[in-house]
Amino acid sequence: MKSASKFEKTAARCWNLLNEGKPFTPIFVIGTMTLFHLQGLIQGEWFPFLISLLFTLPLFILYFYYDFPLFLRNYLWIPVIGYLLFFESPNLALWGFGIGLYFFFTVFFWGTFYYHLRIGTDWLNFTRFWKLVLKNSDSTSGNAQEQLPKFLLLLAVWDGMMTNLATGELLPATHYFVFCGAVFALAFILHHFLFDWKPKQYDSFTTGEAMDEEMTNDKVVVIVIDGMRKERFYEANTPYLDSLMEQGTEYLNMETVYPARTVVCFSSMFTGTYPKEHGMKSNMVWKLGIKVESIFDSLRKVGKKGKMLGIAHLVDSFGKDVETVTAVMHKDKADRNIINKAKVIMEEQDPDLFIVQLIGTDQIGHSRGVLYDEYIEKIEEADHLIQEYVEWLEAEGKMENTTLMICADHGQADGIGGHGHLDEGERYVPFFMVGPGVKQGEKVQEKHSLVSMAPTIAHLLGAPFPSHSRGPVLNEALKERWKQHE
Repeated sequence: MKSASKFEKTAARCWNLLNEGKPFTPIFVIGTMTLFHLQGLIQGEWFPFLISLLFTLPLFILYFYYDFPLFLRNYLWIPVIGYLLFFESPNLALWGFGIGLYFFFTVFFWGTFYYHLRIGTDWLNFTRFWKLVLKNSDSTSGNAQEQLPKFLLLLAVWDGMMTNLATGELLPATHYFVFCGAVFALAFILHHFLFDWKPKQYDSFTTGEAMDEEMTNDKVVVIVIDGMRKERFYEANTPYLDSLMEQGTEYLNMETVYPARTVVCFSSMFTGTYPKEHGMKSNMVWKLGIKVESIFDSLRKVGKKGKMLGIAHLVDSFGKDVETVTAVMHKDKADRNIINKAKVIMEEQDPDLFIVQLIGTDQIGHSRGVLYDEYIEKIEEADHLIQEYVEWLEAEGKMENTTLMICADHGQADGIGGHGHLDEGERYVPFFMVGPGVKQGEKVQEKHSLVSMAPTIAHLLGAPFPSHSRGPVLNEALKERWKQHE
């Protein structure tokens, strides 16, 4: 199977400038203003354009610093209404141009052209995608309910300043700075008092010793079905995964981390800690490489090897520990090709820890939505492919002393398979494990976090915990002699 090229890795990082909500807002507003005033700029009218941009910077900074998750985004219309009440009417032609450009980008360029070229969706995908954009609640540019009030206010303020400068005036300075102060105060109050649904984090580091060498697993295999929403998984016909759950231990309340973006989740899952420590705070990575030890570093300390098979984004966190797969392939071939490559890696490299990312379910969620039959079909396809792979591992003698973990990195909400802000369907993920030291038929009700994956893997393979690991070992799943004893 084709690996992700250097061009694809670079292109993926560039795409995140437009995909992630934080960088998208300023890029889109600057681009919209430039296009709308292009004739004047060609004629040299740069001074009012740049000076008015300078006065608008406080609002740009505010909207870059603060996300407005879920119901908080409803409050974004308050500053827009305030502007309409206290300042002159906005340029409606500019607003119309901005709205049109936004929906052209999200519905046609992204939802139709981009997804057709990348994964082979139909040229008529826009007929569904526009509804997904309007319902989307995640932290990306496709969240219309968050992006619309942000860019409409920025366009109004910037263009209003520019228009007045052309006549030798500015917006009333006192009123403007009071307005900016009020917007800052609103944002602070909302996030300080109302933004209270982040998962609780573990305060202390993981404690205890690694497992005795004679009780360690030979291997741990982790299969991550990217973006698999928990209740949709239960609705799907997945006989093989169901049988694995009955043979092992299922965690019924396994939480992902915030923000629930793929790079963030994988970084937390395999370092055992949170974005504030490992440094990956969205899919938009400004500096490559996690800031702390990963499970791969821990394994190297005891002469063992780990390998991850995933898309180009994961290289941003884990570098050479990732074998990449290209994300530019037909949606019906993606997971099949990944499983084929997973067999080759196990044959040729035989890692002690092998992590496989299946991407088909996530791709369909993003391009077609999670509440449609196509999404269920991808989960069922994953069931067949995982059965094929595990049975192949058994035939190759790779499962005799191996623990298998199956999970999702995050769920998905309605809209464009939205994930990031922990809307309904994102927060709790499927998670179960089966192996020689794992209890059979156990159902764990207690709430746990995906940050427990790294220390549990380290424990099973007799390696030290990663340097900043905070999650406790998943002892509830382990038989007595395999448990971690502190």
